[in-house]
Amino acid sequence: MRRLFSFPNPVNEVSARLVAGGVVAMSAAALAFQLEWLVAVIALGFIARVASGPSLSVLGQLVTRVVTPRLPAAPKMVPGPPKRFAQGIGAVFSVTAALLLLVFDLPVAGWFVLGALTVAASLEAFFAFCLGCKIFALLTRVGLIPDSVCEACNDIQARTEAALERAAASS
Repeated sequence: MRRLFSFPNPVNEVSARLVAGGVVAMSAAALAFQLEWLVAVIALGFIARVASGPSLSVLGQLVTRVVTPRLPAAPKMVPGPPKRFAQGIGAVFSVTAALLLLVFDLPVAGWFVLGALTVAASLEAFFAFCLGCKIFALLTRVGLIPDSVCEACNDIQARTEAALERAAASS
């Protein structure tokens, strides 16, 4: 059970960018067709990914088990904690958008918040610019994130090698 609710560290950035692309696609569809129910689905996906990485996320499973293994791109391993933090920001934005749309009947505000989320996810998906990761780094520099987390992010080589070995063994 503990493993189910753990976040991978390191994370394959190729998969992270593909998940962000899925969020962009769903968010764009929700915005274009005013699909309020889809905003709730997006929020549930973020909550699942914060809680367990790709384990409980339909989009995460699709990307990590189906899409990424079929791509010719080599894995690019990056620290997990900043990616989890970014998923947490996505959860806050998507839950806020869902509440504004579905509970408080504030469509302009709800669609605006979802639009901001779409911009952030687009930066990750198309330009490999993780806004949440940048905020995480800033919070680490000012001391709001403990040094132990920061050290774990800086010592990625051993975890990268172990993760690649596990991936090769499961193939």
